[in-house]
Amino acid sequence: MSLLGTLRSTPEEVPTPDLPFGRRVELPGRGTTFVREVEGPPGAPTVVLLHGLSASGGLNWFQAFRPLAEHFRVLALDHRGHARGLRTRKRFRLADCADDVAALLDVEGIPNAIAVGYSMGGPIAQLLWHRHPDKVSGLVFCATSDRFMPGRREQLVVVTAMGVLAGTTRAGDLFARTPVEWVTRRQRPSELRPRPESFRNWARAEMRRHDWRMIAEATQAIGTYDAGAWIRDIDVPSTVLVTTEDRAVPPIDQGRLAVNLPTATIHRFSDGHLACVNRSFGPAVTDAALDVARRLDPVRA
Repeated sequence: MSLLGTLRSTPEEVPTPDLPFGRRVELPGRGTTFVREVEGPPGAPTVVLLHGLSASGGLNWFQAFRPLAEHFRVLALDHRGHARGLRTRKRFRLADCADDVAALLDVEGIPNAIAVGYSMGGPIAQLLWHRHPDKVSGLVFCATSDRFMPGRREQLVVVTAMGVLAGTTRAGDLFARTPVEWVTRRQRPSELRPRPESFRNWARAEMRRHDWRMIAEATQAIGTYDAGAWIRDIDVPSTVLVTTEDRAVPPIDQGRLAVNLPTATIHRFSDGHLACVNRSFGPAVTDAALDVARRLDPVRA
């Protein structure tokens, strides 16, 4: 089921989740992003939450903030092009998202963190380690893998289809400018409105903030991602939370990621690709993060 399908099946009366407040953060030389934060216990290690495609920090992690905050300082940012995330006319690149996270940690004065990546957030977490290894103390992967297309033919189909939506119209300046300006005009007054009272309306409001040109480019970037050349070099404690009923990222592909990580342990969660909306997802991802934290500091954990 798609995220939109989940929203349609959610009763209107389901209340908006209790989310931590967010704030705008300027990333020097890059732009402005949006971060939700929970301080956690004094001296607690930091987890940085990296959301999936077409979600946001709030939408992807709303079930996880409270249980994680019992043990960790928690940061969840909106990735570029998503919700209130950084805006740019440059093409979306997963590597740039990883650099955004590194810049955020610098701004916040955080020397390193456990990076927790969900779906698209998985490659971003991997690239964060690859490009900024000193920033990553541990890794948790949920509903994700180290590559998303099993063969070159399937890869070409994704590149071609998304290229029509993102690249070709971008060249003609039809999709890259006018819709972005239209969305920007639509967003400015909406940010002044009170938070919607129902979960469905709140989630729709989050998604209306997306830059859909960048979402299309993000889809293309995921389809061509392959960390096979260096994934086995990751040397920090890692946990792979396998969503065992996942049709978007098959469990066998998630398992391959775990096999390729020398330090990985495997946790299982009986749900599909939208496991993050399940109430029990919060405790499950917290257990996965604690597994990493114990290997970092057995005495403290």
